[in-house]
Amino acid sequence: MPELPPIPLADWVDQLVEWLVLHYGDALGEVNNWIVYRIGFFERFLSQWLPWPLLTLAFAALAYHASRSLRLAAGVAAAFALIWALDLWTPTMQTLSLMCVSLLVTVVVGLPLGIAMSQSDRVRALMTPILDFMQTMPSFVYLIPVVMLFGLGTFSGVLATTIYAAPPLMRLTNLGIRLVDKEVIEAATAFGATRGQTLFGVQIPLALPNIMAGINQSIMMALAMVVIASMIGVRGLGQEVLYGLQRQEPGTGFVAGLSIVLLAIVLDRITQAYGRRLGAHRQIAQ
Repeated sequence: MPELPPIPLADWVDQLVEWLVLHYGDALGEVNNWIVYRIGFFERFLSQWLPWPLLTLAFAALAYHASRSLRLAAGVAAAFALIWALDLWTPTMQTLSLMCVSLLVTVVVGLPLGIAMSQSDRVRALMTPILDFMQTMPSFVYLIPVVMLFGLGTFSGVLATTIYAAPPLMRLTNLGIRLVDKEVIEAATAFGATRGQTLFGVQIPLALPNIMAGINQSIMMALAMVVIASMIGVRGLGQEVLYGLQRQEPGTGFVAGLSIVLLAIVLDRITQAYGRRLGAHRQIAQ
């Protein structure tokens, strides 16, 4: 068998990234600075300008509104009070601000693409391998070109987190809309609803529990990126875990990891509660 020449895929990727840096480096730098400034403003608002008891009360009220459970509201308040007692409030707010910005980008980009996947089999066939690639490619691999394009820091962390967190929202949005009962869609069409009116007035409202489940999974995926993002200079709880590893201080890493767990539980319980409420409204509507 004759030996086939190796495919220089690595060289092609290097050349592409170098071309992007050479021709669009200044524009990418401006985007980086714009995003970093706004994330920094959000961090200062949460950690310095907004008193921690007020933010704790706001999250507890949000938990009660979602679940109508005083137990959950008290648990959320206790979790935030414990984070404050561990002297990790500022890094927690840095992590929360990064996650909120990443989630906002994920929703703005992922939700329309998920809707498009639900409306077209061609779009779904095109996006499915891309989503498979995004979910299975190790995050350290796409961190390399991201850091080359945007440098170390917060924006690279936002972009990497968005790549990692977007697929669940897109998949579950597509699934939720496709699972809407065809008889309901036919009834809307029979009453004269256009395709757009059926989509936004019937299918998306009935798919909201699945969409909320996608948002919940995206939040969990974003928090899973916290420690990895700390390796490219992103501040927050992940950086505290990294410091504990570098200095061989298991206690530092443990309390930072515990804070990540508490934050994850709070956000998970709130989004799950909203998902259950939307599911109950869906059953009533049907």
